[in-house]
Amino acid sequence: MSLAQNPAQTQNHFPDDIAARIAQSEARVIKAIFPSNTNHHNTLFGGDALAWMDETAFIAATRFCRKSLVTVSSDRIDFKKAIPAGSLAELIANVIHVGNTSLKVEVNIYVEDMYHDHREHAIRGVFTFVAIDENRNPTQVWPHN
Repeated sequence: MSLAQNPAQTQNHFPDDIAARIAQSEARVIKAIFPSNTNHHNTLFGGDALAWMDETAFIAATRFCRKSLVTVSSDRIDFKKAIPAGSLAELIANVIHVGNTSLKVEVNIYVEDMYHDHREHAIRGVFTFVAIDENRNPTQVWPHN
């Protein structure tokens, strides 16, 4: 279980000010899966999923530190379930690590049937961002770190 999936663990892992900021910075995006986003199997293109995950992670990271950020890496991306056309995909991004100039954001995608109450975890990944100043040099991501 990730820190983002267990709020009590997140709160115990970080100082109170950072834990509160993490809770406020969660990002949620819901996408409808249309044929324009699918491959020849009629499921979501992996590249589209990655782009959406990076964007949602960027939103959470920006909400956390309110600084200019760049994506520097993505950790292992696990595609656990195909996301078919005609379904909904909910992306949930949470900060899971705060370093000096970088932070990590976990993104989970859940697939939801549009016409039935059924939801499953489909994709998980972690993205690392570095805060940069006006000269594009790394800068402190959190002032109290």
